[in-house]
Order: sequence, then structure tokens, then C-alpha cells
Amino acid sequence: MHRPVCITYDSTCDLTPALLERFGIRTVPLTIQSGERVFPDDGSYTSADLYAEYRKEGILPKTAAVSPQEFCAFFEKILAEGFDIVHIDISADLSGTCQNALMAVSELGAEERIHVVDSRQLSSGGGLLALQGAKLRDQGMAAEDIARELRRLAPLSDTSFVLDTLEYMWKGGRCSGVAALGANVLKLKPCLEMREGKLVVCKKYRGSMDKIYRQYIAERLAGKKVVEDWAFITHSGEVAEETLQELTALVKTLAPFREVFVTQAGCTVSSHCGPGTLGVLFLRAE
Repeated sequence: MHRPVCITYDSTCDLTPALLERFGIRTVPLTIQSGERVFPDDGSYTSADLYAEYRKEGILPKTAAVSPQEFCAFFEKILAEGFDIVHIDISADLSGTCQNALMAVSELGAEERIHVVDSRQLSSGGGLLALQGAKLRDQGMAAEDIARELRRLAPLSDTSFVLDTLEYMWKGGRCSGVAALGANVLKLKPCLEMREGKLVVCKKYRGSMDKIYRQYIAERLAGKKVVEDWAFITHSGEVAEETLQELTALVKTLAPFREVFVTQAGCTVSSHCGPGTLGVLFLRAE
């Protein structure tokens, strides 16, 4: 008989408190640095706070990885409760968080009890892996086997977002001022997707965001076989509630998902992508 399993993730998974509770998933927060102030990325400092500060002060908060010391404290508590751990992190190409988790496991000498999975994803694209991990845990699978299966599923997570503005990417040093200005002048809205652990531009749209959201969703789901359990519509704020309801209905007409969750991205996504960013995220079936 194997030990009970605890599924954990860093705070970039963008799962709501209700979903974390329902699926029995625990999170460890990254850190947000805004000027001299430091906050845990646990929902106490929201994307609305971030945008207000940026518009007023011109300062874009930065996010910092979970440190090895923070991971040690987080893992030790769960191990003491008698669990083995499957821990999932934001793509190692986007953050040092996953590397720090591995360092903590080594420091604790707990390689047989803590299994770290690099999601190769961002936001709820990785959150989907956590939900699958919880499903496998509930089926009685051991931690090592769950981790192996999640690594196999990771490349099948279809993670993408369409952006309303490149200003935040430019301010964060992730695209050139020329590219941001050109997109603004031409009213181009880039679509970014996760590809082999990195965020790349895959398409550019033009027109009103309401129209673009619909076109983007239809194109992302067109002709794809999907894992039918769950899909996410994850947005960075400042998207009308009515629009979110209409897009949820659209996703349900285009693919046979049993549940479509609408979640708001935390500060990690919001600080890089800015307001009005929205993605449809799901697992592709093989």
C-alpha cells in the first residue's frame, strides 16, 4: 500500500479557491514586488490593484520565484502529515520556481516522496494537469505514477491567450517598443501560445476584442479532439461578465466539455499580458 498523495502547485496555476478546495490541491505563492513593497501572490494583491498602480505610478510589479527555503517549509509540513507529494510548477523556461522546487527536494533528501513535474505550461494550462493529478489520486494511483502520467500529458495541454495590448509585454521587457508601437498603430492583437515550454506569438488578429475573442476560440477548438473533462476560460480582468458568459456558451457548443470553468489570472499572467487578455485552455486527446 502506498502513502496518500497530496497534489501541489505554485500560485501561477490560476485555480480559484473553490476549485482548489473541490479537488484537494494546495498551492505555494510566488512573491510580488511592487516598488519597495512585497506581497505573496495569494490573491491579497489582485490584478485590479496591479493595473491601478501601473496607471497611476507607471510602475509594473515584478514576480519572484518561490525560494528553495520557502519550498522546504511548504513540503516539510505536508510530509509530516503523512503524504507523498506530486508538485507541479510553471514552465521552467518562464520561471526559476521549478528549479528551486527540485533544489528543495534534494535538500530535504526526499526524492522518493516528492515528485516534481515541470508543467511546460502557464496559468490554467498547468492547472489542468493539477486537476488530472487529483483525478488520478482519487483513483488510487501512487505519487510516482501520477507524476509520470502528468509529464506525458504536459505537451497535450493547449495553452494560449489573445492580448488586447502589447504595452505590458513591452514595459516588462518581453517585446520591443517598435513591435508594441506597430501593433498599436495597426490595431493588431497578438495571440500567444505555449510551445515546448516557451510563450510564442502564433497569430495576429485585427478588429474589436469581442469579435476577436469569438474568432480565436473557434479557431483554437476547430478540428481538435479534446479530453472532455474540463476546459478553462482564463482572463486577466476588465472583460465584461456578459462577454464571459457568451464565450462560455460558445465553448460548450464547439466542444463536448463536461465543465467549463471561468477563472481570472493572478498577477503573474496579468503583469506580463495586461488587461483584456483571454485564453481558452484545454487538454488535447491523443
